[in-house]
Amino acid sequence: MFTGTILLLGGTGKVASEIAPLLHPTYPVLLASRSGTSPDPAKYAGVKFDWDDKQTWESTLSAGPTPVTSVWIVLPTALDPAPLVREFINLAREKGTLRFVLLSSSQLDEGVAAWGQVHQYLRELENFSTQDHHIKSIKDENKIYSATGSGKIPWVSTRDIAAVAHHALTDPQAPNSDSLVLGGQLYTYSDLAGIFSKVLGREIVYQELTEKELAARHYSFSVPEKYADVLASLDTNIKNGGEDRLNDVVLSVTGEEPRTFEDFVEKNKAVWQ
Repeated sequence: MFTGTILLLGGTGKVASEIAPLLHPTYPVLLASRSGTSPDPAKYAGVKFDWDDKQTWESTLSAGPTPVTSVWIVLPTALDPAPLVREFINLAREKGTLRFVLLSSSQLDEGVAAWGQVHQYLRELENFSTQDHHIKSIKDENKIYSATGSGKIPWVSTRDIAAVAHHALTDPQAPNSDSLVLGGQLYTYSDLAGIFSKVLGREIVYQELTEKELAARHYSFSVPEKYADVLASLDTNIKNGGEDRLNDVVLSVTGEEPRTFEDFVEKNKAVWQ
């Protein structure tokens, strides 16, 4: 078991916010973000970190009460983040870091250049309760939008991603492999609309878009054009069956079944009412 500090990049993000309580108080936890803030300074120290400011790399790696032995990596939003990430990893290794755990997307294979943008588009249940465009479309329009057609998605909870990440960061034997963290059921967007309708007590409609229409919708939310085009193309991949798969990673690693979409909507229904 590691005894050093565990550094969580993107420390105020959805997944890191779920990982931190799993680590505390067994391990010192360092939350790195552009703001340098911590939601609970008594439990987790906050430190400023910016991929575009390499001076913050040095200070981050030396900010813990003990040397950093494990790092949770949330990639920069560049279309090709690899050079920056390699440089940071090399620096961390020089300072004694032993393990790195990378957050990415199930829609990308190793080596895909768009990692840095697409990892932020993970198919998480929590997207519907934290992203403004989802909240507003459900709350104000009674609609959910996508270009996935009848494609199925194994929606996963950040809670389950965090639980698997906790093991990857702390288990004595490093996994040294991808852990494809998927939800326990496959849902189309029509399925999701049905679940929202049942729980919220009003009809929520799935509004199917073309890839171009979805890209235009992303533009309207000030998403950069190239990024928006990549995101829209991912929906087409889903429409063609690219995410139609399940596995038992969450259960085998954590001993718990993945969270269901029904449970998520029931617990968070006030967000859309």
